[in-house]
Amino acid sequence: MRAAEKSTQARPGRAPHGGGALHLARAALPADWRGLIARSARHGPQALAAGLAVLCGALEIRPQFAPLLLALRGMARHDSKSVVHLTDLAAFPRMLIGFGLILMAAGLLLRARVAWVIALLLGMLVAGLSWWFAHSIGPIFLSAAALVAVLIAYARLFDRSNLAATSLFALLGIGSLLLYGVLGSIWFGAGYTPPIRDLPTAFYYTVEIMSTVGSGDILPRTVQARMFTVSMIILGITVFITMLSVVIGPLVGGAIRRTLEGRMQKNLRRDHYVIIGTSSLAYTLWKQLHARKVPVTVIAPAGKSSPYPPEADVIAGDAARNEVLEEAGVPRAKAVLMLRDDDAENAFAVLAVKELAPGVKTIAGVNDARHLAKIRRVQPDMLFAPQVLGSDLLVRTLFDEPIDKDIVNKLLFAQT
Repeated sequence: MRAAEKSTQARPGRAPHGGGALHLARAALPADWRGLIARSARHGPQALAAGLAVLCGALEIRPQFAPLLLALRGMARHDSKSVVHLTDLAAFPRMLIGFGLILMAAGLLLRARVAWVIALLLGMLVAGLSWWFAHSIGPIFLSAAALVAVLIAYARLFDRSNLAATSLFALLGIGSLLLYGVLGSIWFGAGYTPPIRDLPTAFYYTVEIMSTVGSGDILPRTVQARMFTVSMIILGITVFITMLSVVIGPLVGGAIRRTLEGRMQKNLRRDHYVIIGTSSLAYTLWKQLHARKVPVTVIAPAGKSSPYPPEADVIAGDAARNEVLEEAGVPRAKAVLMLRDDDAENAFAVLAVKELAPGVKTIAGVNDARHLAKIRRVQPDMLFAPQVLGSDLLVRTLFDEPIDKDIVNKLLFAQT
């Protein structure tokens, strides 16, 4: 007993194992706290990135928030000078960047890839503008640098590319960039030749720069105007490439991939088994064959729920149609098993397979023993009647009658 007690105590001079101590510490916490820690580990990085995006955006907006409200109130009173006053706000493009960061926070919480790209670009732009104007490390620069660091460190977590969310954030990014270009062009308008002094000209110049046309009718002359034009070119190309990669790319690539996979799969359907139906017997048989690494193709009725998992090779369609049977590779199959819940459909499928591929073995399932004689008339190679098999084996077991291989084969395939 003493030896056992000593063996359970920690040896003097040695600390307990770090991993074990951490595990014990977690186990000692209440269930609610353990759940909170698990959720924090799962959602913490994207929540941190979203929080930093909101903080960085708010710091960008704060200096000009009061003048912005005055300008908006003037616009509400239909003051004709309100638009000009709105663009006269000091560093107004930075406010648009701030609003863009706040909008991207929602996408970061959803782990959207496009929101990650736009937030990363805006964070780098905020850090650069902060250093350009302040020439020192301030709160805006620190928050932007922290945002960029978090986004880069946890880049692999932002991997969702839902088409609707991706399109939404891509459009938000393009709209924000367009506003940035229009209002920024008016703000730095005096540095261009000819000067940009109205919204139509600013809109024309923004689209011209974002599309990289560069007709040369409006040229930047000052350093500020040139740097602003460079920022629009970089952001325009980046947003355009991002939109192509995350919105248009999956659409086109998905269609091409489905086409190629369909053709490759069709060529690979050879020396395999074809199961027709979604009954419990069909699904169980698929599981057994799949576990043995045997190639199987399933023909399931269209418009009905299927029990098969996504990795199964399933073709939705009518098994009585030749084009569906050809797509499933029936002429090149080892055997075709008709395992529908309806015996009449099984018999009709036997006739369709024999007409298309007379040399392929056909195995028909019989759900009702009373239909055995009728299904025999379509002459399948084998019949499988679970009711006949189960009842006969049960009777033989009750009366201690012998069960050998010949009897099993006779009962399994409902031979007369």
